[in-house]
Amino acid sequence: MKVIVLGAGVVGVTAAWYLARAGHEVTVVDRQPAAALETSFANAGQISPGFSAPWAEPALPLKVLRWMASRHAPIVIRPRIDFAMMRWIEQLLANCNAHDYDINKSRMLRIAEYSRDCLDALRRDTGITYDDEQRGLIQLFRTQKQVDHAARDMSLLDQAGIAHEFLSPDEIAKHEPGLMENRHLFKGGLRLPGDESGDCHMFTRRLAQKAEEELGVTFHYETTIEALDASATDILGVRTSAGRMTADTYVVSMGSYSPLLLRPLGLHLPVYPTKGYSLTLPVTDAARAPVSTVNDATYKVSITRLGDRIRIGGTAELAGYNLRLRRDRRKLLELSFSELFGASGDLSQGAYWTGLRPSTPDGTPVIGPAGRFSNLWLNTGHGTLGWTMACGSGRVLADRMSGKRTEIPCLDLSLDRYTTV
Repeated sequence: MKVIVLGAGVVGVTAAWYLARAGHEVTVVDRQPAAALETSFANAGQISPGFSAPWAEPALPLKVLRWMASRHAPIVIRPRIDFAMMRWIEQLLANCNAHDYDINKSRMLRIAEYSRDCLDALRRDTGITYDDEQRGLIQLFRTQKQVDHAARDMSLLDQAGIAHEFLSPDEIAKHEPGLMENRHLFKGGLRLPGDESGDCHMFTRRLAQKAEEELGVTFHYETTIEALDASATDILGVRTSAGRMTADTYVVSMGSYSPLLLRPLGLHLPVYPTKGYSLTLPVTDAARAPVSTVNDATYKVSITRLGDRIRIGGTAELAGYNLRLRRDRRKLLELSFSELFGASGDLSQGAYWTGLRPSTPDGTPVIGPAGRFSNLWLNTGHGTLGWTMACGSGRVLADRMSGKRTEIPCLDLSLDRYTTV
């Protein structure tokens, strides 16, 4: 088939790679001058299948109420008249129960684990590098309550067959020597040895180049996607700033902007932007810097080593499509890093960035056909885990579009699980 992929972030580019490898003629369209210049540009840098969990947990409503009075709240809701946001929050709260949490986490673990395996195979096949490390992830718990809550997640990891271990503060410091001086700050940690890290932007740019040079994928950059032309049952073409483009099949991988493209067609995609922030700074003391990835469960901040840099990422803000860099969010990132890793990196040289994560109320991405349109497919809604789930999502999508049997169950990842179409 001739396929047009709309969006050149990590999710769109990996989908294009697997579709081209399956023998399709693939074109990718994006408004930016190169791949991975929006949400994929400076994310947290962690590939964390074992850390995959929905925000919609039973304790979330009470947590949010407490955070409203905190200067360092990991989740912030900016008051605004936004019916899409209110509907999304309503659906999120509907998932905040133990039954749905277990189902949603199991779905997320399935696609995330598969994606990590696909990435490993891709790395072996192509030799691609991206400041990558395969040294695991440690989630730090500062309170006994966090330790107790982790027991439920560990039982789900057991059921999914995912390797993990609970560590004492001294054991954590053996894996992350930079935490030795500050190990009194935490009660313990959950280590996920199968998790990885790497620069998503570097990976996506290099994979896009390989897709173009080795598989013949065509990239149209600096091309704004304006609208989809459709009949009652089919997509007829895509209108862009460079003119109308046509194909046999279309894939929407436009992240948080996917719902805006689909809404005129009567498709109500349950995706809303959750704004995240990051700081990237140079390493100044390698002995005290993180070795791999550390997640601070208290502030919901991740700290990742990327070669000679440190990436500090986190926080979630519901503020529509606003890309303003807020000073209070930077302070939260700096606070977590300073308490854990001190002066191992130069915060004054930190490059401050924000991006919009395309999030679903249940945390699970939307991968599959789009409602009544026979030639329209979706690959979006990965939230904070686009880098983690990208390769697996692309492979599942390519197999389904090619009429092949998928290697994991995936029907419950499609839009059909919602009743909004």
